[in-house]
Amino acid sequence: MAHLSVPEENRHIHADAEIAAFLRPVGITYERWDVGAPRVPADAEPEAILKAYEPEVEQMKRQGGYVTADVINVTPGTPNLDAMLSKFSKEHTHSEDEVRFIVKGRGIFHIHPPAGPVFAIQVEAGDMINVPAGTRHWFDVCPERSIRAIRLFKDMSGWTPAYVEGGVHEGFEPVCFGPGHVPAAVQDPRNG
Repeated sequence: MAHLSVPEENRHIHADAEIAAFLRPVGITYERWDVGAPRVPADAEPEAILKAYEPEVEQMKRQGGYVTADVINVTPGTPNLDAMLSKFSKEHTHSEDEVRFIVKGRGIFHIHPPAGPVFAIQVEAGDMINVPAGTRHWFDVCPERSIRAIRLFKDMSGWTPAYVEGGVHEGFEPVCFGPGHVPAAVQDPRNG
């Protein structure tokens, strides 16, 4: 379940439909995909994961013109992890859409729209996000430093980050909600 926050407005959105509606005007697509049975375990081989989500991946390919998909697996043991993550934690754009379906783990996209304040969306297992080419953004993994995702591409060379001069990323912390987080707005007051 994704969590969206607008720090400047002290605003938080937790419902999937509301998150999708918030993102739509800035061109970002957000969906929840079923990750329950009979799908494969999140630690399955990449080929098995791609096969398990083949219907959704093929539909995305048809709709968006994507030609290839792969599975990225980031863990605390990933070689040169800090160097890899530092490439994406600074405000940048891509000439290619950034399409991710999260299979396991958590991460946070900060989006800097042309109009309106910067906002952050935390994604986790079951969340599919499509950040269109040219969108100013940056990405961090959550403190566990672990994320596994299906990625879709039209041309992998278009996924190279183009850094934004004077990017605003330094003014924002990659604050993630904890696993199992229940937003205060939906907690049952009888349970404290």
